[in-house]
Amino acid sequence: MRKLLFLSASLLISFITFSQSNGLAPDTSAYIRKGVIPSFTVYKAPDSTVFTNNNVQKRKPLLLMLFSPDCGHCQEIAKEVIKNINSFKKARILMITWLPYSEMMAFYKTYKIADYSQITLAWDPKYFFVPYYHVSTYPKLIVYNKNGKFTKEFQGNIHMEEVLKAVNGK
Repeated sequence: MRKLLFLSASLLISFITFSQSNGLAPDTSAYIRKGVIPSFTVYKAPDSTVFTNNNVQKRKPLLLMLFSPDCGHCQEIAKEVIKNINSFKKARILMITWLPYSEMMAFYKTYKIADYSQITLAWDPKYFFVPYYHVSTYPKLIVYNKNGKFTKEFQGNIHMEEVLKAVNGK
């Protein structure tokens, strides 16, 4: 009888513990576990204006692009984003680099970022984003939906059609 009671209590405790879980493995990255845009401060091109998570427009999907200005893959993705800019009209695009400000500004001028109102290019001198998002290769794209919830990430071989589907909720 005691064994049955002990087994029942153990099962009940296990059930309660697992029912309160979000279903993610304990080693899941913080940005996926938390599922929301983190608090951050970066400096916007071209004038180093402070830009924080509070400046991210609410009720719009966010495409966060972590990149290196001299990375060929990053440059190709930037070209693809610009080529498809009309498909991003309901979204905000935040491109962030931690590399020197001068390199960011060269990228800003080369890709004429000022011509695209939905793109914000920013510098992360505190090196927050790379470790937070576990960037191992560039570029890394992270999509948040219009409610600010994590949707999907892309790294490595990125196909713009898939990014557009994630950004546009399809």
